[in-house]
Amino acid sequence: MKYEWRKLEKELYLPKKPTVIEVPTYQFISLSGSGNPNRPEFSEEIAALYTISYSLRMGLKKGAFGNEPFEYTVFPLEGVWTSLTKPDGAVNKEELIYKIMIRQPEPVTETLFQEQLLAVKEKKDNPNLEKLIFERYEEGLCLQAMHTGSFDTEAETFAKMKELLKQEQLVIRPTMDTFQHREIYLSDPRKVSPDKAKTVLRWAVEAEGGICLLYTSDAADEL
Repeated sequence: MKYEWRKLEKELYLPKKPTVIEVPTYQFISLSGSGNPNRPEFSEEIAALYTISYSLRMGLKKGAFGNEPFEYTVFPLEGVWTSLTKPDGAVNKEELIYKIMIRQPEPVTETLFQEQLLAVKEKKDNPNLEKLIFERYEEGLCLQAMHTGSFDTEAETFAKMKELLKQEQLVIRPTMDTFQHREIYLSDPRKVSPDKAKTVLRWAVEAEGGICLLYTSDAADEL
């Protein structure tokens, strides 16, 4: 039976409204970088992630790694975006720091990843393959919402998330003098127009009264 995350993990990837959820620790293949995501180099970084992810999927499906055949839908691309705090709430895309990643199913181990990465490097000429790492990533308690539309209108969804943040007496976990959020891309920009694109927006949060304070700046609305 094919494992399809859209059907089996709707609470994680298809929220109908802003909601608070506990996100388990998952394993990912990831790549870290900085700068404006609109530059051509960013597309090549994404391509490196998809190349190895689909290579692993095909091998697992065929049982080519000495495993029982396992078929699944490749998980969506995700990005953790960090920006410097600005007094006026503005975000300079050239200063963005990011980690882009694709979740991997449990049959994928770090050893299998390393072995397959070597095989992919022999066939594909993408220098970004050298930047890929295998890691386990923990988010824990999060507040998330579905955003429909272009990235330029995310402020509207962030505003709804802030309302729930206050209602639930939660605060965004501190990241020193930066703002951070996760995006999960459910739409292929090559096939869907910007106004119909779907992106899950997520903040890591904790109970109010901890060591962090709720954002007082509107900078989060600009991310």
